[in-house]
Amino acid sequence: MADVTKLLFLRHLRGTPTVWVRFQKRGRTMKEGTGQSFWYRPLTAVLSEVPVDDRELPLMFHARTADFADVTVQATVTYRIADPALAATRLDFSVDPYHGQARARPLDQVATLLTELAQQPALDLLARVPLADALTRAITEIREAVAAALSSDARLADVGAEVVSARVVAIRPEPEMERSLQTPTREAVQQDADKATYARRAQAVEQERAIAENELQNKIELARREQQLVEQKGANDRRRAELTAAADLAAAQGEAEKARTLAAAQADRVRDVGAAEADAEAARMAVYRDLPTSVLHALALRELAGQLPEIGQLTVTPDLLSGALARLAEGQR
Repeated sequence: MADVTKLLFLRHLRGTPTVWVRFQKRGRTMKEGTGQSFWYRPLTAVLSEVPVDDRELPLMFHARTADFADVTVQATVTYRIADPALAATRLDFSVDPYHGQARARPLDQVATLLTELAQQPALDLLARVPLADALTRAITEIREAVAAALSSDARLADVGAEVVSARVVAIRPEPEMERSLQTPTREAVQQDADKATYARRAQAVEQERAIAENELQNKIELARREQQLVEQKGANDRRRAELTAAADLAAAQGEAEKARTLAAAQADRVRDVGAAEADAEAARMAVYRDLPTSVLHALALRELAGQLPEIGQLTVTPDLLSGALARLAEGQR
């Protein structure tokens, strides 16, 4: 909207680059165009302001598909006033010359016209397709149909409006129907999730089985090594016992051989001593053989006296003395 300032009985209008302004006085056009700035008298001036910038018009309307399902269509139409001079003559774009405020809402009329023109091709197209196709493939067809209908409609050209673009944002069914349609997808996603869960569990079970088999193999290997250790230990003990027995046998054989050698030496010594004693006894006997009887008796008495115990007192009786003298005399004879 242009700015209007007051100076005494005059007014000054300063427009913008996106607003087309027409200044008429007594039925004649004095000024028109965008970016205008001029003085005027409000008592004789007629002002019109037409916005020429692009406008976004959101649309939302209900439709029914071929299978009698209600859907809501959300679209957006971008338009602009391509011929502001024509639009100023067909619609009320006049403004108050004292304050610069618009006296009507002509853009609402343009919006209503665009809405009606956009709804008709969308309704016709949705009525020929089922709900599933309307939600998947009909969006592009609806956009093209709406754009074609708006660009070729003569009523828009009559008011100087031009459609820049048309977009279909979404086609949504009723909430209950939407949830029903989403159920297969949810179920498929849930099935995929369950499959992933089962696969993960199966993989976990397989890993646990592999771990258990690995532990079992480790136990078997440990048992086998323990058996080898026991067998080796038994073999070592047996070998140690054999070596000990062999050492003891060798020691015993050595001791026996030593004892035999000592015994043989002792026997030889005893035999030599016996032989020497026998030879000495034989020599003694040879000496005694040639001695007289009295000498032998004396030697015998001496030998006997050497073997008798100690005699403290000796009593010689006449009988003993007479007998000994008699035997001595007998011996001398």
